[in-house]
Amino acid sequence: MKRFRAGVLGGSGFAGAELVRRLLAHPHVELVRVCAADHVGEPLASALPHLEGRTELVFENPPPAEAVEGLDIVLMGLPHGASIDVVERVIERDVRVIDMSGAFRLKDQAAYERFYGGPHARPELLGRFVYGLPEQNRDAIRGARFVSSPGCFATSIELALLPFARRGLLQGSVQVVGVTGSSGSGVTPSATTHHPTRSVNLRTYRPLAHQHAPEIVATLAAAGAHVELDFVPISAPLARGIFATAFFHVAADVPRETLVEAPHAAYAKEPFVRVPKSRLPEVVAVAGSNYAEVGVVLGPERGGERLVTVFAALDNLVKGGAGQAIQNMNLMLDLPETLTLEDPGGYP
Repeated sequence: MKRFRAGVLGGSGFAGAELVRRLLAHPHVELVRVCAADHVGEPLASALPHLEGRTELVFENPPPAEAVEGLDIVLMGLPHGASIDVVERVIERDVRVIDMSGAFRLKDQAAYERFYGGPHARPELLGRFVYGLPEQNRDAIRGARFVSSPGCFATSIELALLPFARRGLLQGSVQVVGVTGSSGSGVTPSATTHHPTRSVNLRTYRPLAHQHAPEIVATLAAAGAHVELDFVPISAPLARGIFATAFFHVAADVPRETLVEAPHAAYAKEPFVRVPKSRLPEVVAVAGSNYAEVGVVLGPERGGERLVTVFAALDNLVKGGAGQAIQNMNLMLDLPETLTLEDPGGYP
């Protein structure tokens, strides 16, 4: 079988480290180039010490056209502005692209401008990208040249709610609280992500205005649910992981069995989404892995309605980031979807 040639742009950060680690172990993909704006000319282990002795590659920083030269696929862990800059220079090249930023997740230009703080630099390219949630768009990803991997919060919340959206059980108002680890903020610390502050604190940020909200609404709409989403993210004292709790109401005459069974039916054949049998989802169960967990708890009947509470947990750097990008890559290259992704992660 052909070995595909891959490159990583933005390889010195947390997501890049996860991409590189798994690509080096891939049986059908050869990692031939890792690019970053820092550590240029230095071995990968200078920024990613766990790769000591695993590769002779060094960090490069060529212009975009040279960065993709000779590659079959490129995976980008760049800020969204840098991603746009790369894509507009290589869009006509014969190379597949997976972008992990928010640059191409939205088709709605007005939503992009509202949530990302300004107009899109190349709005005509938005329609070229497939939204890379395999549990929703697997067939489209298989035939795509350009894939935009979902955000970490978005992945968890979409996986929580899609089983109900598909059954027509999700409409109207939905509230979500999501807790995230510090690695989601990137490798460079800020006043609110620096460990001495983060490790002893809980705080909200961008409440009701987080940039992942519109992609969640769009994904649920594609599944038949038109919702009003109120999303409050919380910064938590853990390094990696996301735990999302979603609340919505259904009519009291909806059978309890229908609600309880919805996640089981939706994910029975999915390789990376599981519904625990004897407990509810938790971060430690998925940390370091490409697995996500979903669980549901039903409230009592009140005033003709019932509260449905859905929980989801995943690792923001794996299923919420680099692992999902690898999953998309496998689909795009017509390889087994689970390659390099089936390890169970670590406990604790």
